[in-house]
Amino acid sequence: MLAPTRELALQVAEAFQSYARHLPDFHILPIYGGQSMDAQLRHLRRGVHVIVGTPGRVIDHLRRKSLNLDGLRTLVLDEADEMLRMGFIEDVEWILEHTPPERQIALFSATMPEAIRRVAKRHLRHPKEAKIEAKTATVEAITQRYWLGSGAHKLDALTRILEVEDFDAMIIFVRTKVLTEELAEKLEARGYSAAALNGDMSQALREKAVDRLKKNTLDILVATDVAARGLDVERISHVVNYDIPYDTESYVHRIGRTGRAGRKGQAILFVTPREKRMLSAIEKATRQRITEMRLPTHQDIAERRVEQFKAQIMTTLEEEDLEFFRRLVQQIGREQSLSPTDIAAALTYLVQKDRPLVPEEQPAPAESPAESREPRKKFRDRDAEAGEKKRKRKDREETGVLYRIGVGRNDGAAAKDIVGAIANEADIPGRDIGHIKLYDDFSTVSLPADLPKKSLKRLEKIWIVGKPIDIRLWTGGTTAPQAVEKPKRKKKGYPKKNG
Repeated sequence: MLAPTRELALQVAEAFQSYARHLPDFHILPIYGGQSMDAQLRHLRRGVHVIVGTPGRVIDHLRRKSLNLDGLRTLVLDEADEMLRMGFIEDVEWILEHTPPERQIALFSATMPEAIRRVAKRHLRHPKEAKIEAKTATVEAITQRYWLGSGAHKLDALTRILEVEDFDAMIIFVRTKVLTEELAEKLEARGYSAAALNGDMSQALREKAVDRLKKNTLDILVATDVAARGLDVERISHVVNYDIPYDTESYVHRIGRTGRAGRKGQAILFVTPREKRMLSAIEKATRQRITEMRLPTHQDIAERRVEQFKAQIMTTLEEEDLEFFRRLVQQIGREQSLSPTDIAAALTYLVQKDRPLVPEEQPAPAESPAESREPRKKFRDRDAEAGEKKRKRKDREETGVLYRIGVGRNDGAAAKDIVGAIANEADIPGRDIGHIKLYDDFSTVSLPADLPKKSLKRLEKIWIVGKPIDIRLWTGGTTAPQAVEKPKRKKKGYPKKNG
């Protein structure tokens, strides 16, 4: 079975394991990049009945001849349109060409673009097409709002929202596993009880995080779609779509985590100007108008903190034995000739020092302005913006670190193979991958100077077009040697076979 991401591969493998728990000696193996190749080889040598893998790692094993498909009976392509979107469709076709002709193929796809239809027509024998009508979702118990702004300001916007929203528990959806950890760490640094939930975590760790949420020892989960599937925690009052989903069904599944058991729920969606079309599609799918929300101001935050402080005082008066503290305040008043009001004011100041009731005023995150009605100005602004983006991209490349990797043109590698492996297998965002140069026997790639050690460790374990990446710092000077002109390659037959 081929799946576009390792999270999905792991989830499907776990499902297979559950279904086959009463079958003796039935073995399932998930194979994906970032996992130990030695462990996968050991399991393959022992023999398995079901393999669930990502296209890149399946190709690696086929090239090494550690995976033999001669006895393959059934091949399943899951989320084929997602594999197309991620640039894996040529890899999928290459794998299909190396399967026996008598195998049965089942192809699943949320949408059916022309490229997927061509794959089905070419590789499936007399296929029958089954369509499931998409249902229009109703989410009456959930209040939906959106904030329109730029990605650079999302963390500040989220922090302001957390300050004033009265939430019990919250799940925040992001697109990547790396961002679940980064965002959870940043929220914890801001004083919130937050944890990540992603497919790289062991099942035990995931269950522990969900259990903490259920037991009120955790308030915020930062999760990917795949890791949060099946999550059912009654106290989730808010769902925040920090990253907008790729399709409306994912959005409906996300916000369905709240508004359960007869309770009201809140859903907040972060939208950039380029994503407004998806916002309209979501409104149509949910049959609800999603209202634009105003970000809390500095005054809103201060008022909210004061209200919370007052509530804490009242709760303490009702629940705690304060007799000793009353006598202490009276004693201080007599000794220092102070009024109870002055003493209470001093105590309030001391209590709120770590989290001031009136925080230091910060500039509000920029909300995206309405489009200009002056066409010439709009085009000038667009040109200036494009130039600025180009300068920023160039700055990123100049401040990055140059690495040498042990695959080149003679191995059949293309720039997209390198980007795909680094972005998908090592969880490094595509925007952080700088210029790539291909040579006959190796390539160079620019990566951020502040690349985390954890990401570099993951990089060292991945394979590209059937070879270990063999990544190391480029030691040949500040620039790589002149690249040989890239030869013309035929479109068919990709990936190119060694030998």
